[in-house]
Amino acid sequence: MFQFSRKNPGQLSDEELISLYRKQGEIKHAGMLFDRYVDLVYGVCLKYLKDREESKDAVMQIFEKIIEELRHREVQNFKSWLYVVTKNFCLMALRNKKSTVDITEITEKNQSFLVESSGQMHPIDEALHSKTLKKCLEELPDEQKQCLELFYYKEKCYKEISEITNYEMNRVKSYLQNGKRNLKNCMEKYDEQDR
Repeated sequence: MFQFSRKNPGQLSDEELISLYRKQGEIKHAGMLFDRYVDLVYGVCLKYLKDREESKDAVMQIFEKIIEELRHREVQNFKSWLYVVTKNFCLMALRNKKSTVDITEITEKNQSFLVESSGQMHPIDEALHSKTLKKCLEELPDEQKQCLELFYYKEKCYKEISEITNYEMNRVKSYLQNGKRNLKNCMEKYDEQDR
């Protein structure tokens, strides 16, 4: 499908190709290396992006990314490292698609998150800066508040939140889920008081 080099890449090990690339700086060595795993990269992209053309574009962008990374990064197991780079690239691509803060998980089930003003309904991104939402955030347990703020205001993914907070990934998901439910209940309570 993709071909980055016409040479037989089976002659040198991954480590030898990385070493050659770092010493000589010739793209063909990185190309030979990438060529070995290009189907894996494409498969991972397709799994996450669910679009053939977008996945092909992603493969090319990932190749460009690794030729930069390999210049200065020590890589022990290229295949494993490449898998992680590819997965992270796809997750960021999905996140960046949603140019505004992604609150769809909340809005789909919780219509109460829409703020009423002058008889009109406003989307959740306005609710993000509402006094009620901020008041409710302050009432949450610290772990839930921290995870929600990182996810919605700082646009961090689960993995980044886990690294920042030192919470396990399952804990992060749990804090986000429980925090959203508690926010919903809190906002409904304030909404009823305002009626």
